[in-house]
Amino acid sequence: MTDSSSFPADFLWGGATAANQIEGAYNEGGKGLSIQDVMPQGITTPRTEGPTDDNLKQVAIDFYHRYAEDIALFAEMGFKTFRFSIAWSRIFPLGDETQPNEEGLAFYDRVIDECEKHGIEPLVTISHYETPLHLTDTYDGWVNRALIGFYERYARVLFSRYGARVKYWLTFNEINSVLHAPLMSGGINTPQNELSKTDLYQAIHNELVASALATKAARELAPNAQIGCMVLAMPAYPLSPDPDDVMASLTTERTNLAFGDIHVRGEYPGYYLRSLRDQGVDLVITDEDRTLLKENTVDFVSFSYYMSVAETADKTKRVIGKGNIMGGVHNPTLEASEWGWQIDPVGLRIVLNQFWDRWQKPLFIVENGLGAKDELVTVDGRQTVIDDYRIAYLNDHLVQVGEAITDGVDVMGYTSWGCIDLVSASTAQMSKRYGFIYVDRNDDGTGTLDRYKKKSFHWYADVIASNGVSLTR
Repeated sequence: MTDSSSFPADFLWGGATAANQIEGAYNEGGKGLSIQDVMPQGITTPRTEGPTDDNLKQVAIDFYHRYAEDIALFAEMGFKTFRFSIAWSRIFPLGDETQPNEEGLAFYDRVIDECEKHGIEPLVTISHYETPLHLTDTYDGWVNRALIGFYERYARVLFSRYGARVKYWLTFNEINSVLHAPLMSGGINTPQNELSKTDLYQAIHNELVASALATKAARELAPNAQIGCMVLAMPAYPLSPDPDDVMASLTTERTNLAFGDIHVRGEYPGYYLRSLRDQGVDLVITDEDRTLLKENTVDFVSFSYYMSVAETADKTKRVIGKGNIMGGVHNPTLEASEWGWQIDPVGLRIVLNQFWDRWQKPLFIVENGLGAKDELVTVDGRQTVIDDYRIAYLNDHLVQVGEAITDGVDVMGYTSWGCIDLVSASTAQMSKRYGFIYVDRNDDGTGTLDRYKKKSFHWYADVIASNGVSLTR
């Protein structure tokens, strides 16, 4: 146990969720369909034509009706912040209307009311893997430049409505994941194997311009707010000291770093432009786009961190790690989760130092957690989960966050992913559980939806109350 905390007194401890994974009520309150309503198995199978009964996200964990109960549980843990996303299709059911849906706006008023009641700071993601389905079917998602205007209108409605109440905003969730999951991340209807490189990178460019426009709008409509980007962080280590392996790992890392570079520096880095040329990609970038990117850089950088990977130039050694949806070679020095994600707490310290050295912007860890199969048991007459494996995972990662802060890195906060059990994004399962709170729902849709505090619930409450002093090294 440490004697004193390395975490600053105003450190934002909390948890993170996404609307499509918790809310349910997919056709209530005037909500339109989103891409998630046609992804019943996540990214593991092609989309369906319309909603199907096997899609757990139609009900999810029913946060739409139980938000007050859940936020009260977060408050019991001592949350300083709660990261949630707004479902675009609750506000603009089709995505391209000119007037928003008041019933959808009122729902998030109520969610923010509950956060304020408990002294919890909202951290809002504007777009988190839930593009309105109409924009996918009609425009092919972010491939079409028209989405920039639709997104800006949506963002301006949010800043006008909630800007005085929400201090922290994120423009897109894991914006770099569009490279690997074009439908989920970019609302792109064209199947991945038919999608041209030019269309893919044009979609990325369109999102980056939209992110800059949202940043500009926030400064106009919510001048006291801070707006950040959100990237998926995944350090890539050389599989060997061979310089070719080192270069291979650098090239892999740059595919992710480019998104932060553009958000923070406001221009495309040379290595990214070379990559586009090498792939024969010819983007439409206007002078206005360049000005928007340059003049509307972010206030902070947020990111998810779950795993690291290795990389090699030797094609005979390129054994892709199980479960690594973003590629990467298996690292023989690391253990893995049940889903094949390699567990690397020190990698989080490496990422924090790398990002701070590179960008000199405050950093916010907005996703980190362990997906695992939990067993509900009875202890002293109460149902709970003895999730020591989750406690160990989170403890070891948070110790490294403390080390990074001691290194001099400016870390704003930490929101554990899936602070309450939710439907997995990649596999659309309930059995891949992340939360401090067990939700009684199964992969076949059965269950009471009752909530139970896991052992980690009390552990995390102690961590927050002690500002990290209770962490064990």
